[in-house]
Amino acid sequence: MRSQNVRSALVQLSSRVFRIRVIGILVSVLSLWIFARLARRVLAQQSHDFDTAIMLAIRGIHNPLLDQAMMGTTFLGDPTVLSILCIAVGVWLYKQRHRSQANTLAIALVGSLLLQYILKQLFTRERPDLWEQFINLRDYSFPSGHAVMSLVVYGMLGYIFATRFPHQQKLIASITVLLVFAIGFSRVYLGVHWPTDVIAGYAAGAVWLVACILSLRSRQRRRRHSYTKDSVSSSR
Repeated sequence: MRSQNVRSALVQLSSRVFRIRVIGILVSVLSLWIFARLARRVLAQQSHDFDTAIMLAIRGIHNPLLDQAMMGTTFLGDPTVLSILCIAVGVWLYKQRHRSQANTLAIALVGSLLLQYILKQLFTRERPDLWEQFINLRDYSFPSGHAVMSLVVYGMLGYIFATRFPHQQKLIASITVLLVFAIGFSRVYLGVHWPTDVIAGYAAGAVWLVACILSLRSRQRRRRHSYTKDSVSSSR
């Protein structure tokens, strides 16, 4: 009886893993398509009117209080802040014996940092110069590094905490989405990125995030599968 229950659980797990993989692949394909479309328009200099119109509209809502709020929000997407956050959560995960999650979080962070740097060097797009910027930046604009890294890191953290606290999944997902969107919006508000930089950053980050999550789930599945086979063998 126990052997049948274990086999049934294994079949259900395999079916769920397959569905998640399919969804992950579809998200990655869509994200790659979006990034490719934006990259082509940026290289052909066809996105300037679209970007400028949005930035000027956002410029119209500027006020001192919102300026300070956006400065604080963009700080949450700073690579140093994200690195410190990942180290803190990684140490906690190691103490909780969730080493696979800690390792994947580290890989997600480093990978997103390298990804945005490499893409910036490939496209060498200059930053906006529509008004005096709040922050002095000298590196390239496309894609937004804050958008890439915030989506990957906060997305990975959201996934990890959602698995640790399943009853709070909706709340965690909502906070994660709002935070990532706010960081991206702050980059446009502060005049340091074109809107297409941020959208492309989200698209590139989504591909890497999906890869990290699927890799983590694959390792966890192999571990559970090994444990289940041992359980079946011991029940005979």
